[in-house]
Amino acid sequence: MATEFKIEPAVKRKVKDLNPNLDSRVSLIGRVIDLKENLLVLDDGTGKINISFSEDTPKPELKQEQVARVFGFIIPSDPVEVQAEIIQDMSKLKLKYLDILRT
Repeated sequence: MATEFKIEPAVKRKVKDLNPNLDSRVSLIGRVIDLKENLLVLDDGTGKINISFSEDTPKPELKQEQVARVFGFIIPSDPVEVQAEIIQDMSKLKLKYLDILRT
């Protein structure tokens, strides 16, 4: 019998609501405010968070001020960080609909 692996679903969160004691995989939407080789800073209006990613992480060409969605694992550090699994370009998202996506 084959072993089944189940991946925990990513929960939609705002940066201010991240809780490493409750959440392991999260989905965040925000604006890229800083970008380095394997690190970006995401600001969702409630707070800022460092997002680390590898060369193998599926992602668009990233730019500062771009709106992006990040799926990733919480790294319980101080301050909390996220290790990205996937980064999506959300720059065509009408920001007035952002709260609908977060609920």
